Amino acid sequence: MREYLVVFLVAATVTYLLTVLARELAVRTGAVAKVRDRDVHATPIPYMGGVAMLGGLFAAYVVARELPFLSTASPFVYDDALAVLVAGALVCVVGVLDDIFDLDALTKFGGQLLAVGVLVYSGIQFRYFYKSTGEVFSLDTAQGALLTAFVVVATVNAVNFIDGLDGLAAGVIGISASAFFLFCYSLSFLNDVSRATTGALLSAALAGACVGFLVHNFHPARLFMGDSGSMLIGMVLSATAITITTQFAPGDLTQGADGTRASLMPVLLPVVLPILILIVPLADLVLAVVRRTRAGRSPFAPDKQHLHHRLLEIGHSHRRAVVIMWLWAGLIAYGVVVASVFTGVVVWLGIGTGLLVTVALTFALPKVRAGALESAIDTALETTDPEIEIEPEPEPDAAGPPGVGVRDPL
Repeated sequence: MREYLVVFLVAATVTYLLTVLARELAVRTGAVAKVRDRDVHATPIPYMGGVAMLGGLFAAYVVARELPFLSTASPFVYDDALAVLVAGALVCVVGVLDDIFDLDALTKFGGQLLAVGVLVYSGIQFRYFYKSTGEVFSLDTAQGALLTAFVVVATVNAVNFIDGLDGLAAGVIGISASAFFLFCYSLSFLNDVSRATTGALLSAALAGACVGFLVHNFHPARLFMGDSGSMLIGMVLSATAITITTQFAPGDLTQGADGTRASLMPVLLPVVLPILILIVPLADLVLAVVRRTRAGRSPFAPDKQHLHHRLLEIGHSHRRAVVIMWLWAGLIAYGVVVASVFTGVVVWLGIGTGLLVTVALTFALPKVRAGALESAIDTALETTDPEIEIEPEPEPDAAGPPGVGVRDPL
């Protein structure tokens, strides 16, 4: 665990430092977010935050290879991690080009598929599913590649869709990555298998990169991650989830925290867990596609009706809307992880309490604040004395010069 903390801190520190250089690079190359009708920022902000995050991820990878425990991991752990980072670097380059030249959606989609090809070529793809009975359902190469492409591309674009408020995408993915690290580490610990896994390594590094970037990106942001960052972190998170399916034998992941067979684990492990962890951006993606196609527009046509825009409309401030989206992401991500590993009444009471608090903060807080504001205004009006009148200015003296008033006698 301590070495994973080192990986997290290295990724966070390097990303934090490189963000300054990335901002300067964005300004020099003209990769700046201009103010548009659907945006919420009022001044142009530089892009290219993804370049700093990519540097933080690679730095964490290099350091991990030299740590006493993680350096003893199986070679395929680092081979898979490097393949994921190479695929992430590929989509990051496509994102940088988009930040500078504003590429069309089809070109970016092609870059995403090319990165998926790198993953599949490196052996990172769905190959089988675990059933609750312990049996294995195998996929052929074509089926696994298609399912991998669907999950990765959907995740990449879902993260890109929610990157509309300062700190939103980095916070959601940082929370999701930390929850996924907890899941990976818990699986290894409870089933007494190697704790040095690609999933734990990459999720710890990704969480650190997001935290390091958030220092510069939280409202008011000094730098945006742009497509270079949103596609990068979406690619790394989705590919990290897929690596788990290739690094454990079918009999390894069968025990829950209470010592019995964990019936939810075989179901959540391959596909359901990463989808539920990213339910907030994925739900926004699906709603956006349905909304735009029903209106006869392209699914890639931008608008100002995303979930974060609606939070602003109902009365939340910029920062509070971001924090509420973080709460929803954390509730879902950690709720799924805890429910899949642990059992008992306490677990469900905690999840239920978190749900009630999050719902209240989402929908009741704006009304409470609006009611308090109206009450304050009414109170201020009631305390105003309507009998008080402002006396008119004295008439000027007819004999004196214009504009000079009558002086009172001494």
